[in-house]
Amino acid sequence: MNLMEQMTFTNESLVGKNVLTWLDFNQSEISNLLAQAQYLKENPHSKSLAGKTLAMVFEKSSTRTRVSFEVGMVQLGGHALYLNSRDIQIGRGETIADTAKVLSGYVDAIMFRTTSHEKLKELGDHASVPVINGLCDIYHPCQALADVFTILEEKGRLCGVKLVYIGDGNNVAHSLMIIAAMMGMEFVIVTPEGYEPDQGIVEKSKKIAHQHNGSVTLVNDPSTAVIDADVIYTDVWTSMGQEEEFDDRYKAFQGYQVNEKLLNKAQTDVTFLHCLPAHRGEEVSAPVIDGKHSKVFTQAENRMHVQKAILQAVIGFQ
Repeated sequence: MNLMEQMTFTNESLVGKNVLTWLDFNQSEISNLLAQAQYLKENPHSKSLAGKTLAMVFEKSSTRTRVSFEVGMVQLGGHALYLNSRDIQIGRGETIADTAKVLSGYVDAIMFRTTSHEKLKELGDHASVPVINGLCDIYHPCQALADVFTILEEKGRLCGVKLVYIGDGNNVAHSLMIIAAMMGMEFVIVTPEGYEPDQGIVEKSKKIAHQHNGSVTLVNDPSTAVIDADVIYTDVWTSMGQEEEFDDRYKAFQGYQVNEKLLNKAQTDVTFLHCLPAHRGEEVSAPVIDGKHSKVFTQAENRMHVQKAILQAVIGFQ
């Protein structure tokens, strides 16, 4: 069945809305974005954002975020500007509020990849154009939307799908938990003690899951968590900015590697996902990430398709 036939369309407009966390959205809005992402994947080139410009402000380096947003804007007929924070005045002491106001006079939307959700919120508060979270310390919404889009492609549904995330309770885990709950999935997060996700986000996600016949569960044992899993997901044990914690984290996460032994406990058609970049031999074994169950490169490509849907939704197009 065509994925768009499974989505519930509404007339809700997202024009001008910030995309900072999926907690600010509802299920029908997410469904609309997923349906549009599929349309854009099948019909990549248009002039729907002709004459529109996206400012991309980076405090943290990136491969997928930069290329997917920049190429996505080109495919929609628009233009993207790469702005490294070290090369503009925000890196020399200009306030985020002033930067937001200045950029709003030039561009139609701002994507900010930053070290702090507080900075992101401040930019959103002072910009008069929509602000998109390209990553912060608490959330990674664009990644999570690409993740569930990939799962929908692979499984043909989201509601009732068992998604097991193994690893650090980080920004990726937070956004994935929220959107999985909103789409009625069975979300299980497996972490070592001391590396659990933010408790406030967990509680909000559990309430959302209850509303949509889904579930959110926290456990510490990966071997039992992955039984009957439809999807297994992991991320690096040590993210950018945590390099000084590498030794402690490497020790804490022993036993949490996604390998063939773990994969064999899941469904026979289990899908493996990873937001990349990956460290083979640490959080995932090479036979898993390079094997038949892995869809990590489809997942990476899907970043562009879902972000194009977001850009169209918040900028508006004819």
